[in-house]
Amino acid sequence: MTLDGLFIITSNKVLAFDNSVPSPATIEISKETGHIVNVIPTKLSLEDYPSLTPTEFIDAGDDVVMPGLVDAHVHLNDPGRTAWEGFESGTKAAAAGGVTTVIDMPLNSIPPTTTVANLDIKCKTATGRCWVDVGFYGGIIPGNQNEIVPLIKAGVRGFKCFLIESGVDEFPCVNETDLRRAFEKLQNQNTVFMFHAEMSDGEQEEDNEQIEPQNYQRFLLSRPPSLELNAIKLVVQLTNEYKTVPTHIVHLSAADALNIIKKAKDDGLPLTVETCFHYLCLSAEDVPAGHTEFKCCPPIRNQTNRQRLWQALQDGIIDDVVSDHSPCTANLKCFNEGDFVKAWGGISTLQLGLSVLWTEAKKHGCNIDDLVKWMSRNTAKRVFLDDRKGAIKKGYDADIVIWNPEETFTVTRDIIQFKNKLTPYVQRTLYGVVKKTILRGNVIYDSSHGVI
Repeated sequence: MTLDGLFIITSNKVLAFDNSVPSPATIEISKETGHIVNVIPTKLSLEDYPSLTPTEFIDAGDDVVMPGLVDAHVHLNDPGRTAWEGFESGTKAAAAGGVTTVIDMPLNSIPPTTTVANLDIKCKTATGRCWVDVGFYGGIIPGNQNEIVPLIKAGVRGFKCFLIESGVDEFPCVNETDLRRAFEKLQNQNTVFMFHAEMSDGEQEEDNEQIEPQNYQRFLLSRPPSLELNAIKLVVQLTNEYKTVPTHIVHLSAADALNIIKKAKDDGLPLTVETCFHYLCLSAEDVPAGHTEFKCCPPIRNQTNRQRLWQALQDGIIDDVVSDHSPCTANLKCFNEGDFVKAWGGISTLQLGLSVLWTEAKKHGCNIDDLVKWMSRNTAKRVFLDDRKGAIKKGYDADIVIWNPEETFTVTRDIIQFKNKLTPYVQRTLYGVVKKTILRGNVIYDSSHGVI
């Protein structure tokens, strides 16, 4: 390849070569294909590329250059609920946060992604409106087991089901019979079966009506850890029966389930687990009365629970960290009433995840390679994109984020790109400022210009 066909990124701090510490490197990218064609373990200058113009050369200096983030749990709600979010606003937020790939969940759009016909509608709706690469999950609901293999052939990155009511009528939860029908179809397929792992055991839940609905404890007590334990026990049992089907627990909140998960992994079961930024960075004790932007399902639990999740993440029991970006309107969040019982459960973090996690990770002695593992490598692997994404490596897509981990900023509504500016992180000061986001060799976000 001639130098004329190259786009160059160089820095003193690049996460490549499987290094755990950022080190000097120069990344050569094909402008034609958007692929990385070479990674040189030294920091070169524009003078080393005499035929290139300054616009084809980024010298990131001492900013960190690492793989673009792969957020494998996002609700874009498009088509059908675009007052909540949409492909354009959601992917703009992703780009501003260093996220280069998002995988869209099958529910909260209308129609849900439970048939090939519905997937086609979603793909057509997304065409020309996405600032980052977008993949789609299929949904498993009662009676759609015959859609599973066609959806795999159509390119979905995995399947999601609920073991408790989802909150939207068009995506009902499944029972064990439904699960077994799905597992039969999923055997020996190159896909993953994912679970919203909360499930009632049929016993009467504790009556908490004496607590005001503006008090977070009222909601927290309604979603006890036992719901997650019930579901995860069933998932592990079925994973043990259907060992050719990789399974995945989404948004783990209850640390009480960690022993079950660890044993399943120690036994060699094909089980992976994610948690979310909010479970690692927020605590129930700190949720103000009436601030429903903190509500999600399963819920944010106490500080002790949070520290146990951190330890499990560092020990490898939890595999990756995602946003579970699940926005809605202020009306559905019951902002005026501050009613945790009635409010929609979902937290918006898509643009802020890197900074939110890094701010807390610094306190736990974690390094930048840990972030790459949890937010790029492992998420790419889970959705079968690790042959092209999640690493700075020759032949891979040139999906890159350039950021300063020591610079801080305060979250204000005017900088938020997602549609509804409702997030528990407003007015928080965070470490880690994204400078540029590059998707397949194209700069899609520049902090000095915004989303391009």
